Amino acid sequence: MAERSFKAEVEHLRKGDGDTFTGEGILAITKALLENGVGYVGGYQGAPISHLMDVLADAEDLMSELGVRFEANASEAAAAAMLAASVHYPIRGAVTFKGPVGVNVASDAIANLSSSGVTGGALMIVGEDYGEGSSIMQERSHAFAMKSQFWMLDPRPNLPSITKAVKDGFELSEASNTPVMLIARIRACHVTGSFETRDNQPPKLTVEDAVANPQSDFKRVVLPPWSYVHEQDKIKTRWPDAEKFIVDNKLNEHFGSQDAPFGIVLQGGMYNGVIRALQRLGLADVFGNTDVPLYVLNVTYPIVQSEFDAFCEGKAHVMLVEEGQPDHIEQQLGSFLYKAQRRVKLHGKDILPMAGEYTGQVLLDGVTAFLKVAAPDLLPAVVRAPNMDAPAIPDLSKTVPIRPPGFCTGCPERPIFAAMKLTQEELGKHQISGDIGCHLFGSLPPFEIGGATMGYGLGPASNAAFDAGGKRRAISMLGDGGFWHNGLSSSIGNMVFNKSDSVAVIVDNYYSAATGGQDVMSSRARNESKATNNPISKALEGVGVKWVRQIDRTYDVGKMRAVLHEALTTDYDGPKVIVASSECMLNKQRREKPLRAKAIKEGRRVDVPRFGVDSDVCTGDHACMRLSGCPSLSLKTLDDPLRDDPVAHIDQTCVGCGNCGEVADTAVLCPSFYQADVVHNPSAFEAWRAKLRNRIIAKLQARRDSKRLRLSGSVT
Repeated sequence: MAERSFKAEVEHLRKGDGDTFTGEGILAITKALLENGVGYVGGYQGAPISHLMDVLADAEDLMSELGVRFEANASEAAAAAMLAASVHYPIRGAVTFKGPVGVNVASDAIANLSSSGVTGGALMIVGEDYGEGSSIMQERSHAFAMKSQFWMLDPRPNLPSITKAVKDGFELSEASNTPVMLIARIRACHVTGSFETRDNQPPKLTVEDAVANPQSDFKRVVLPPWSYVHEQDKIKTRWPDAEKFIVDNKLNEHFGSQDAPFGIVLQGGMYNGVIRALQRLGLADVFGNTDVPLYVLNVTYPIVQSEFDAFCEGKAHVMLVEEGQPDHIEQQLGSFLYKAQRRVKLHGKDILPMAGEYTGQVLLDGVTAFLKVAAPDLLPAVVRAPNMDAPAIPDLSKTVPIRPPGFCTGCPERPIFAAMKLTQEELGKHQISGDIGCHLFGSLPPFEIGGATMGYGLGPASNAAFDAGGKRRAISMLGDGGFWHNGLSSSIGNMVFNKSDSVAVIVDNYYSAATGGQDVMSSRARNESKATNNPISKALEGVGVKWVRQIDRTYDVGKMRAVLHEALTTDYDGPKVIVASSECMLNKQRREKPLRAKAIKEGRRVDVPRFGVDSDVCTGDHACMRLSGCPSLSLKTLDDPLRDDPVAHIDQTCVGCGNCGEVADTAVLCPSFYQADVVHNPSAFEAWRAKLRNRIIAKLQARRDSKRLRLSGSVT
């Protein structure tokens, strides 16, 4: 099951001419695809475009009505390869994935697609995951556009601009026979707004029609001598055609007065931030109207030199707002100015940071610095001559601790790392590699297990240098999503082929959990449109793994510890794989909470387990936390002058997984943990028994308190 269902919102995708659509950017993109006659759609989930895949999955009925093919691809490479349908056929196709890691995975297919060129419009919608909201390495997809020479759109982050970019992307692709990448930044994906809709359009040529009338052209196959012809065709034909379309259709936009002796060039995705900076300086109104000349690059590759030259006419200073590094666009514009021998001063990374997210404050500081040089009279007096006596804003990074990500409350992956930590206490520290996914959090405190990750599904492959055995066997982590994405062939197949003597732990939480809880091949749920319930252990045996151990309840820390010990000490010389399975707690709660609430509302008896810590028994050692790290397991200070140290405490967010008690038992820690079942709608006998217990307990507590008072001398 996905993180959320879009079934209700999907009904808005049926709106037609003259209607108003209101919602998130993700839904707007889906609606725009349907309005522009897309013939097939695919992709791989990943923030910030996970919801796009979820929307498409929930909209399968509507797409089927229109004759649109939808596929949840096994990887980004499979998604990009799907665009091959547009090479020979005039079918519009779109795929989506996370960037830049998704672009990295898909790069081989993208390079071949860009070489051969396309007949139908081919659109890659990439969730550009950059900045402090990102979960990946900080890179840009722009370099891939330059390398493979496909075109890149970066629209202004509002729904009318985003939906227009989908239309422009298809048409630009068809006009230049080149695939187009549409950048959907984090804020663009989740921005809300409205736009006027058009009727959905069935594809002019469906995939079924194309299969019934197969087409081929050997000149589009990427083989010599045609690969050399493709390179020349890019420069001599496709690029000029693209520039002509961009100029003729005004894909880039101009705002403000064009007569001023200065101006700002910016990526479309930076528009809202720049306008906000101008508003704070009193140079734009609440509607975004401004006299400051703006040249908005909704197309960031290619840059049209004639448009840039026209914008620079009569200007002495031009500022470029380009988020991220390297400064690809700035280098291009600097080259244009140098070759044209213009005396225009280009400002960019000299007044804006080379790297890092361009937040509101960063842009305000950068625009202010630019205007101090280019047009100081426009700035408010307080900005031109700031009060030097004003108190400095403290650098909170020096005092506020960082907040790295961590496992959710009740996560079934936490006990795996607790067992691994206990095993290492006995056998010594091992070489451990991580992988992309929730299990990567195990590299952080309190576990600190695994110190490297090389890519989705590449955990065991990144340990290949240590696979020859030795005093201690290497251990690698791999998730079920990564296993089906790339791990089966690139990691497990690599281990089998090279007769690895190391250990791989496959964390099977039933879903592609880190990307939003989408089903994968080994998901236990029944999926009407996808083939689930394909055991990972069977796939392992199929590629030649002989030593496989299946654990169906990771919360059994003792069993996890025993199996890990066996894998690390067995005489078997070959790949050893442990499949550790338990359902993702977030998805379990999403599934069970509505059912539990319904049962309680209907008056049925429901037990809800909760765990606690007996503060009278807890010694304050806190060893349980060093082997758990659960957010619900915290500290509490007692009103006891004889006990200075805080004791362990489980708060109301506990989901009753039992991991803390299991860890305490396996590690032979204190017996202070207890389980209490909260009973909703109890029977008459249970209610009577509870009242009786409460009376007896109250009397015993009153007697104890009275005795304490007498002993203290307060009562004579």
